[in-house]
Amino acid sequence: MSKEKTSCVYVTYIRSTPEKVFEAITKPEIARRYWGHENVSDWQPGSDWQHIRADEQRTLQLVGKVIEVSSPTRLVITWANASQADDPGSYSRVSFDIAPYDGMVRLTVTHDELEAGSGMAKGIQQGWPIVLSSLKSLLETGQGIDVFAKPKAA
Repeated sequence: MSKEKTSCVYVTYIRSTPEKVFEAITKPEIARRYWGHENVSDWQPGSDWQHIRADEQRTLQLVGKVIEVSSPTRLVITWANASQADDPGSYSRVSFDIAPYDGMVRLTVTHDELEAGSGMAKGIQQGWPIVLSSLKSLLETGQGIDVFAKPKAA
């Protein structure tokens, strides 16, 4: 019996170019400035992809494969916790679609093939909004936001 799947779609508009948005996703030295992690790969279809915490420990957080690359308009990767890398059923998929939009860029992130109700699905729903906000802030102002910030207790 297969598990129920879910997906999440996030759209943001950024005053930037498709090339700069694509670079921000794929270049480790830029990703660390808004994500606190580095996305490491040679970005060729079939290649491995790693998401490494940009701190002293440099912990491997996520792994996957590059599925599709059409720079600077589309990137598709698989995505799993590093601790579940050996379980094919643990992988989900992320598509980054980057399109010019009236002097801006429309970035659509679709994270699908997620197990409904899983810890990964819950983490995605909390994580993508702040990561994309930080990406937007970095590209528009030169400074990302703290993606590890926690809400203050009421």
